[in-house]
Amino acid sequence: MGITDFEHMKAISRHTRELLGIEEPLFRRTIRLPYRDNIGLFLEQKAHTGAKSDSLTFSEFVKAARLQDYAPQRAALEENGACYTEP
Repeated sequence: MGITDFEHMKAISRHTRELLGIEEPLFRRTIRLPYRDNIGLFLEQKAHTGAKSDSLTFSEFVKAARLQDYAPQRAALEENGACYTEP
């Protein structure tokens, strides 16, 4: 791409994170905070090169890292009337 200005690189990275909906990695992150989102961790792992990284899938990554699959909060959906369950 021919981009050499570090400020431009940071802007491109920020916009890419916004498009993908992933949070910015904090380098001084406390252990009190919840784990980062799964997709952000997966993309960080996929950034490495090699056959292992190329063949890694999201579901394999979640299983190997023992992460929880994303599940929408049921209570929030029910409050908004988005779903109805039979009694």
